[in-house]
Amino acid sequence: MDSPPTKNAPSEFFLRDLPLFLDHLAVEKGLAENSLEAYRRDLTAFGRHLDEEGLSAAEVGKEDLVRWFGLRRSDAASPRSIARATSALRGLFRFLYAEKRIPADPTSGLENPRRWMTLPKLLSEQDVERLLDAPDVESPKGLRNKAMLELLYACGVRVSELTTLRLGSLHLPDGFLVVKGKGSKERVVPVADSSARWVARWMAGPRASLGGAAASPWLFPGKDGRPVTRQTVFLVLKAAARKAGIDPETVSPHVMRHSFATHLVDGDADLRAVQMMLGHASIATTEIYTHVSRARVRRVYDRSHPRA
Repeated sequence: MDSPPTKNAPSEFFLRDLPLFLDHLAVEKGLAENSLEAYRRDLTAFGRHLDEEGLSAAEVGKEDLVRWFGLRRSDAASPRSIARATSALRGLFRFLYAEKRIPADPTSGLENPRRWMTLPKLLSEQDVERLLDAPDVESPKGLRNKAMLELLYACGVRVSELTTLRLGSLHLPDGFLVVKGKGSKERVVPVADSSARWVARWMAGPRASLGGAAASPWLFPGKDGRPVTRQTVFLVLKAAARKAGIDPETVSPHVMRHSFATHLVDGDADLRAVQMMLGHASIATTEIYTHVSRARVRRVYDRSHPRA
């Protein structure tokens, strides 16, 4: 069963992936103690970021690395620190891939950090609308997919939070959800009326006709009554993107989360409110979305102003 990490249950990254790689560096590579400690600091910081985003090492994509380095840059990390962290991450993911611990190496093909360390990817509001309109809501699975996509964008939830949403966490008539995030911390997230109606339609229709799985406490149960897997959500998104004429490689649950936050900030939402809705422990993590908006303003200026 997928579930977010808790304070009493360290993530798999800290329990398995990081110690395994550090042992490899110390024993097989003979890395000096000072270098080993520097790698440990960089990768521990990255591991905390994975926990913040609800990701495992196997789920990390290039866009997740880009986002983390964007955060480091916004925190005024030095070029030397960025270069060292890049080396640490390349070594980690190459090792995990060689050990068959992850399905692909997300650092493969990465260029110099100065060239690829950009702000998070996101979808335009028009692309989001096309994506949300893609599922065939006349079919039971299509209606489920529609409800999933609506919640991803309307609430900005992490994929692990979406898959483990309980029926008792929904307060649709009042317009909000109670989401259990990292460390089992609960937060209240508003949900748009239009999205709530699609979720309610899924609950009253196909979900109520699932047979034994209908008794499951999860909003989106799989065939065995357990929560639907994260992989299923990824596949739903990719299929919707293809149908909407959007490059599937540019779409992921995290891209939907980035789009949710950026569109709120673009609409002058209070940054503290966005922080609470995203479940960020630190406002510094949320502030990346102000940089995204400023970058967009700059692009508009450069494209439109005669003196640009």
